[in-house]
Amino acid sequence: MEAEESVGLVGAGRMALAIATGILAAGNVKPEEIIASAPSDNNLCKFKEMGMRTTHDNGSVVKNCTVLFLAVKPHLLTNVLVNICPLVTPAHLVVSVAAGVTIDTLESLLPQGCRVLRMMPNLPCTVLQGASVFCRGTHATTSDADLLKGLVSACGLCEETPESYIDIHTGVSGSGVAYVYLFAEALIDGAVKMGMPYELSKKLVAHTLLGAGKMMLDSGEHPAKLKSDVCTPGGTTVHGLYQLEKGNLRSTVMDAVGAATGHAREVGKRLQPHQGLEQR
Repeated sequence: MEAEESVGLVGAGRMALAIATGILAAGNVKPEEIIASAPSDNNLCKFKEMGMRTTHDNGSVVKNCTVLFLAVKPHLLTNVLVNICPLVTPAHLVVSVAAGVTIDTLESLLPQGCRVLRMMPNLPCTVLQGASVFCRGTHATTSDADLLKGLVSACGLCEETPESYIDIHTGVSGSGVAYVYLFAEALIDGAVKMGMPYELSKKLVAHTLLGAGKMMLDSGEHPAKLKSDVCTPGGTTVHGLYQLEKGNLRSTVMDAVGAATGHAREVGKRLQPHQGLEQR
């Protein structure tokens, strides 16, 4: 990554902070080379504590960066883009992390020829164990893709994919973090119900999930094979799995992924350029 790159974040919520944390951990950008904006100081104080610059003016962010992350809620993004569009130059690489907002929509609201990437990270980027995917816009280059990967390399996994996969990733890894927490909560509650103290239950469940994920990555085995390896005929695990199957856990989780993916797609449709909106 080029040493002179500077980073701007429009938006200062959890995801923006996760991205900034990963960028700093990668070591290619200094804290003073990152600037973030938000309407109030509520979230900006965390950026200040890490040595980053802050402002309430989105325009100041655009003027003081070469890589611009758009990290605002999808329903706010159109107004943000309309306001900052006159300040975006060919020197800028624009990276949107707004769920559901398509490349077509982004490019229609930015100057013609603007280099755009659409990225979807997830919250574990905060602890440098995230899973992110991104796709390129019409004018983005291989160098732009490499630049983004270099910036967020410390955040965790980052894969380039077709745009059609981005909303699916939102339903799997973006929202999926919450599904895992719900399952973890249920495991903890089950242990407490059986008489184990809460704090010990929480620690054991967290390590169970961590270990299971590492085994999936390290072994390369299909989850069904790994599940089978835990089971013995007539054993405790088979009895537990039977109850989960009776409760339709598998189909319910699949439906949850579908529902979250579908909602991300609906957001994208609502924010598509209206007829009559001229391509900039």
